[in-house]
Amino acid sequence: MSAANPAGRPCITTMSLSTDQVRWVAHLARLELSEAELTALTRDLAAIVEYVNQLQSVNTEGIEPLAHAVELANVFRADEPAPSLPVDAALANAPQRKDDFYAVPAVLD
Repeated sequence: MSAANPAGRPCITTMSLSTDQVRWVAHLARLELSEAELTALTRDLAAIVEYVNQLQSVNTEGIEPLAHAVELANVFRADEPAPSLPVDAALANAPQRKDDFYAVPAVLD
């Protein structure tokens, strides 16, 4: 949690996680944790939150936001028409086939 001070820099507040909070997050994620796992996860998540708090103290004034740490270039080939696979080759590994299509169970009745 942070708020801005008069200079516009965030005020860093520390946040510790309780076992109950981690238990609730585990419940939301549908994870069944033993008490030992819960204790270890609480410690690990608290360390992650503390590290994020440390990162908030880094002066980023004048730094442009990045989408990636390194410049990326399009590595795709040109999109040019090419012959498709024959139907028999495309469906060779299909578990089930109906005519020239994959056969799958109905999702909706």
